[in-house]
Amino acid sequence: MIRAYTIASGKGGTGKTTVTANLGTALAQYGRETCIVDTDMGMANLGLVMGLAETPITLHEVLAGKAQVQDAIYEGPYGLKIVPSGLSLQGFQDADPERLKDVMQDLTNRCEFLFLDVPAGIGSDAVLPLTVADEVILVVNPEISSLVDALKIKILTEMIGGTVGGVILNRATLESTDTNRRKIEETLGVPVIDTVPEDAYVRRAAAARAPVVARFPGSESSKAFRRIAAAMAGFPVEEEPEVVQEGFIERLARALFRRER
Repeated sequence: MIRAYTIASGKGGTGKTTVTANLGTALAQYGRETCIVDTDMGMANLGLVMGLAETPITLHEVLAGKAQVQDAIYEGPYGLKIVPSGLSLQGFQDADPERLKDVMQDLTNRCEFLFLDVPAGIGSDAVLPLTVADEVILVVNPEISSLVDALKIKILTEMIGGTVGGVILNRATLESTDTNRRKIEETLGVPVIDTVPEDAYVRRAAAARAPVVARFPGSESSKAFRRIAAAMAGFPVEEEPEVVQEGFIERLARALFRRER
């Protein structure tokens, strides 16, 4: 049975697009038919994060009634299905968000897991995705402003009949993780699903237009994303013995250091 999740946050910059891209990729890596959709039609960047530079047909055209959803599906790592939104303002103006329900219905026949990356905040274009999925997952950072904004999204979701299934604490630091988990659960009244640590490899993967679980599978953030994906799929995590890929500078420094010794 398909499971549909809306990945939301109260403010921009929490990393919800990164979470969407990496959870989707990790589930695909585990052999699950997975689709990720960028419903942030005004500030779309999921396609860019996934390395889709040229997408002639996007969710914009589908929601404008100019194309079918199958025409806007692109393949990512491990067979992951990606439905990006367009970058043009005209496409954003032409799109009808009310058609999203039809898109969801079509996609449910094509995958086991469906993730919607939604706009941050409580604008009108963010409301519908909060109701069409089975659960909303909130992405927060270890800072009070992120937590306060997430509480607003939780309240709004419940007001319109949606369900918040839990929270992912993103960019967590080791020294404050336990304290932050307790604070989040007490404030929001929902469980913290897991934490993703602050990790420089996430930024390096983003610069390479690739999810960190594919680019640097041995990194700490990748292990966290695979752990969350495994829990969603209902099976134990199998830690992969892969090491973090080194760049040219790291290899050069290591070679020079050995030579000096």
